[in-house]
Amino acid sequence: MMELFDQTTLECSKLITQLYSTSFTLGIKTLGKKFHYPIYAIYGFVRYADEIVDTFHSHDKAELLARFKKDTYQAIEEGISLNPVLHSFQMVVNKYKLDHALIEAFLHSMEMDLDETTYDKAGYEEYIYGSAEVVGLMCLQVFCEGDTAMYEDLLPPAKSLGSAFQKVNFIRDIKSDFEDRGRVYFPGVDFESFSQQSKEIIEADIQKDFDDALIGIKKLPKGAQTGVLLAYKYYLKLFKKIKNCPSAKIKEQRIRIPNSRKMSILLETYFQQALKTG
Repeated sequence: MMELFDQTTLECSKLITQLYSTSFTLGIKTLGKKFHYPIYAIYGFVRYADEIVDTFHSHDKAELLARFKKDTYQAIEEGISLNPVLHSFQMVVNKYKLDHALIEAFLHSMEMDLDETTYDKAGYEEYIYGSAEVVGLMCLQVFCEGDTAMYEDLLPPAKSLGSAFQKVNFIRDIKSDFEDRGRVYFPGVDFESFSQQSKEIIEADIQKDFDDALIGIKKLPKGAQTGVLLAYKYYLKLFKKIKNCPSAKIKEQRIRIPNSRKMSILLETYFQQALKTG
């Protein structure tokens, strides 16, 4: 039964999301039910690609990524894959007609991670677009369900949201990125001399992304807004916590939001949205 095979692959992507990210799992659960599996499928795809470049150090990562890329496009073209992550992803790509240029940009950013350890401004913007903004745009295509006018209207704030999330990840993970992978994503920033001034310049840029993103979140269709708003509030909370830490502390430890606080953000967001629509 093809339906059973399809469902098991979607369940695999759901499991990957649940095990890798508490915050995104909570966000997806507050989306309209019809969006759950498509977003799980997108997350599973991008997570596994990211694992190749960040984790599999004892293997030929370039060869693994090239194979993953080839298998991705073959799955999309043929409408099937025995890799459950790629099968569930191709179903979403083909059903929602996801722009293949977005997939290509994402995989290109993963390729950049194989070799790049420092970035100039152009490279930094290219990487953020491919690694984060396009993921938001894939999700937006799902939420818009073929409404091209809505997609075009919400495209800029969706990119800002993906950019904000990625930059928060960069500053949160600056220690591990440098010590474990030799990377510093922020252009012109040296980890050893990462100053409070540099941190504040980065934070001003992130704040603008958050402000621009909120405009679009308010326009999202029913079924998408609460989940996206939850992710926004979680990252904004994390960002504010990072802002309150001196640069020296950011270099020493990874700033986190406790699971109990994540749950309180979830409940607060859910009830606020319920009151608006009640």
